[in-house]
Amino acid sequence: MIDVSAPVADSTANWVDTRAPLWARPYLRLSRMDRPIGSWLLLLPCLWSAALAAAMAGRLRDLPWLIALFAIGAFVMRGAGCTWNDITDHDLDARVERTRSRPIPAGQVSVRQAAVFLVVQALIGLVVLLQFDRFAVIAGIASLLVVAIYPFMKRITYWPQFVLGLAFSWGALMGFAVLLGRIDATALALYAGSIAWVIGYDTLYAHQDADDDALIGVKSTALLFGARTQVMLALFYALAVALIGLSLWLAGTGWFGWLGLAAFAAHLAWQVAHIKIDDSPLCLRLFKSNRDAGLLLFAGLLADAIARAI
Repeated sequence: MIDVSAPVADSTANWVDTRAPLWARPYLRLSRMDRPIGSWLLLLPCLWSAALAAAMAGRLRDLPWLIALFAIGAFVMRGAGCTWNDITDHDLDARVERTRSRPIPAGQVSVRQAAVFLVVQALIGLVVLLQFDRFAVIAGIASLLVVAIYPFMKRITYWPQFVLGLAFSWGALMGFAVLLGRIDATALALYAGSIAWVIGYDTLYAHQDADDDALIGVKSTALLFGARTQVMLALFYALAVALIGLSLWLAGTGWFGWLGLAAFAAHLAWQVAHIKIDDSPLCLRLFKSNRDAGLLLFAGLLADAIARAI
């Protein structure tokens, strides 16, 4: 008999393992509710774009409502994306020490059950998306193509992190689509900066599996960069700061926003200074710390939006 209470190897002693009903645990693990860092990283570009667009449009009063919808959407759609990833990767996950205890390869749920759960999550995400106007709905639906192809990229290119960046940064466009009804150069610069940021932090994450990936033929920027990871991380983080800075300049952001960007840049520089690619626990800690980096930038952009409204 399959033990559905058995934890995932790289996520133990969390609320899912200790408090969630036994029947729900495999599904909560599929959607990564036991480790919400990915949901935060998906949400943060949404928050940046919402604050920046609200300041540009003079619509600060709409920001709490928009943030709430973006938060629900980010957690649900990240769960759907992870479920899809686990469905497509269950054969590979069974061959990697860190992932073989995930619900599908561990036999806690079948591929069919996971597919049904995926549909349920996607429908909840659709309900959130339908709260917006037609342009924003179309913009949101367009992201699904990138999400659908991402799991296959590690099989054919050393740059799956770039495709992940396209997907995880989509929220950088959505605040503009919702509040301004357009996706302009300001939005695109923010989107490009976020993509560079995602490439950087997901390279850190990928170093946890670099040895296993090399053995089974899975590709990543961690394998591509190898010993040059620190230099490449500095390059992509610098590019992220520069492109986000361009977005702030195009938006006419005030000092609070620039202070937020400076704090964001300082945090990224700290990560670069401390990275050791052969220290998996350190790579994971630095990866997770990007939530704090993104919140520093959001705090500055939010303060700027409030200052402009006063």
